[in-house]
Amino acid sequence: MLPQQSLGLSDDNYLYDDAQSAYSGTEPGSPVSLNSVDNLQYIESKIDRKDEIKKANLFMTTFNVVNSIIGSGIIGMPYALRGAGIGMGLILLVTVSIVTDYSLNLLILGGFMSNTNNYQDLVRNVYGRVGFLILTVMQGTYPFIAMISYNVIIGDTVTRLAKRIGDLSDDSIFTDRKLIVFICTLFFTFPLSLYRQIASLTKISVASTTIIILIIGTMAIRGPSYIIIYSRNDWNFINYRIPQAIAIMAFAFMCQHNSFLCYQSLKKKSTDRWGVVVHIAVSFSFMASGLFGIIGYSTFTGYTQGDVLENYCFKDDLINVSRLLFAITIIFTYPVECFVAREVIENSFFYKSKPVSKMLHFFLTLIIVTAAMCISMTTNCVSIVLEINGILTAAPLAFIIPPICILRLQNEPILQLKNIPSLATLGLGVIVMVSGVIVVVMDLVGGVNCTHGELLPYCRPITSNSSISNSKFS
Repeated sequence: MLPQQSLGLSDDNYLYDDAQSAYSGTEPGSPVSLNSVDNLQYIESKIDRKDEIKKANLFMTTFNVVNSIIGSGIIGMPYALRGAGIGMGLILLVTVSIVTDYSLNLLILGGFMSNTNNYQDLVRNVYGRVGFLILTVMQGTYPFIAMISYNVIIGDTVTRLAKRIGDLSDDSIFTDRKLIVFICTLFFTFPLSLYRQIASLTKISVASTTIIILIIGTMAIRGPSYIIIYSRNDWNFINYRIPQAIAIMAFAFMCQHNSFLCYQSLKKKSTDRWGVVVHIAVSFSFMASGLFGIIGYSTFTGYTQGDVLENYCFKDDLINVSRLLFAITIIFTYPVECFVAREVIENSFFYKSKPVSKMLHFFLTLIIVTAAMCISMTTNCVSIVLEINGILTAAPLAFIIPPICILRLQNEPILQLKNIPSLATLGLGVIVMVSGVIVVVMDLVGGVNCTHGELLPYCRPITSNSSISNSKFS
C-alpha cells in the first residue's frame, strides 16, 4: 500500500468522482480543498444525485481484479518458466507481482492527485493531448489483443474436446477452429459482453476463479502420469528467453487498464480499501500463477507449449474436463476485456454523450467482438500473441506510464529517495520493452513454431523403437 498520508492525501481531502468536469480549470495535481463553499455545494449535489454506477463490495471487487489478472495469461506461465529457467522464472514472477501491486495503487493515487477518474484522463491531465492519444491506443490495444488470445485458446481447447467426445477426425466440420470460434462468439462471448457495468460481472468472476483452482488440482493429479525423459538443460536455473518470460507474466498480471473501473465499482471506495483489494488479488494471483507454472513445467519441461493444456494427451479425460472448465473461464473473462476496450472508445469519441445509448452500446460491442473474432482466426499460436501484447502494451501500461505520471504530478526533483520505487518500476518497463521487441522480432524473422493439434511424442502408441517414455493415455 502506498504511503497515502506522506503525500498529504486522504479521502477527506480529495474529491475523486467526476472531478475534471466539476473543477475544469484547476491546475494539474492541485488538491481539492473541502473548505470552500463551492466544493461543499458540489459534494452535496453528488450525494443527492442517485448513484448510476452499480457497486460491488470489497470481496466481489477483489474477485473482479483477480479475474482480470488470471485470464488467458495464466495458461502461459509454464512456458514462461521454460523460457527464463525455473529459478529465474520464479524470481521474475515475484518481481512482477510486487511491481503490479505497487503500480495498481500508484494509478489510483495519480487519479487523486490529478482529480481524474480514469486512466485516459489521468494521462491527458499530466501529458496533454499527445499523452492521451498514446495511452488511448495502448489501453485499447491491450484488451483487444487479449480478446484475440482468448479466442485462440477457445479454438484450441474446444477443438480437442470435440475430437475426443465425438471421436471426430481432423477433417470434420465440427473440429474446424474457425467454426468453433464463431459459434462461441455468437452464443457466449458476445451476449456476455453486452453488460454495461463491470459490477454486474462479479458472480462470473467468482466462478471463473473457482474454475482456475479446480484446473490446478487436476494438473497436480495428472502430472505424475506423464513420464517424460528430461534433457540436461530442462532444469537450468536461468535461460536466455527472459524478456519473453517477463512479457508473458506482464500480460498475465496486467489489469491496470481496468483498475479505475474496478475502483469506481467499489462500495465506500477509498485508497485504503483499494489497497486491501489489490494486496489480496495480487497475492492470490501470484500463488495461483506460481502453482500453475510449477506444476505445468515440471510435468512437461522441454515440451511445454504456450498453452500448457495443449501438452496433455487427447484421451486424458480428466484434463479434458479441465479443458472444458478453462474454456468456460475464458468465456467469463472475455467480457471484462471487452468492457475496457469499449470504454476506451466511448471515452475517446463519445464522451459528450455518456452514458451512450443502448443502440450505440450494442453496435460498439458488435464491432469490437467481430474484429477480435476475425483476427483470431488467422493464427493458432497463443504464445506469440501473449508475448507481443505483453511487450508492446502491458509493459508500458503497467510499468512505465503510472510512475512517470506520479513523478510529473509531484512537481519535485526526481532524484529523491522516496522516488526509488517509481524509478525502479520505470526502469523495469523500459528494459522489458526494448529487449523484448528485439527478441520477438528475431523470433518472427526466424519463424514462429507452434504445435497446435499435433500428437506429441509421449502421447503416441508405444513401439519397440520408442525413445520417449509414454504416458498412460497414449
